[in-house]
Amino acid sequence: MQAPSSSSAGAGRDSAGQQFLAFTLGAEEYGIDILKVQEIRGYEAVTRVANVPDFIKGVINLRGIIIPVIDMRIKFRLGTPSYDQFTVVIILNFGGRIVGMVVDSVSDVTTLSPAQVKPAPAMGGAIDADYIIGLGTVDERMLILIDLDKLMSSSDMRLIANPAT
Repeated sequence: MQAPSSSSAGAGRDSAGQQFLAFTLGAEEYGIDILKVQEIRGYEAVTRVANVPDFIKGVINLRGIIIPVIDMRIKFRLGTPSYDQFTVVIILNFGGRIVGMVVDSVSDVTTLSPAQVKPAPAMGGAIDADYIIGLGTVDERMLILIDLDKLMSSSDMRLIANPAT
């Protein structure tokens, strides 16, 4: 299925806020910048690659392009992943580099104003705080907002060029 889109030009960032694709890993909800999402696909078997970190599930052939697939549950040390009818692969596009990200499920696209995004508290959790933009709140709902550029360019991933270079 294709990523949700907006009819307005420049969708994703405007004076009203920024749009995030919400997804789940275990009991928690996360959000990523919708502008980095190329499409959303059902989970399918991947081809394993030798000598890669365990969170890299392998590769898939996406219309003739071989792309790496990362299991975010393994990457964030959130327990053993299970794959069911809700498991999806979010296909991300970083300036031409395409990467697949396995998550438990995708829920919706949420627009957050700057006032709805709070800094993440310092804590020694499973997710490195360097990868967190902040916490987005809508009513009683909270999204952990992930900085995909920092995550994908981290030393253990090296899936996109470091934006600082």
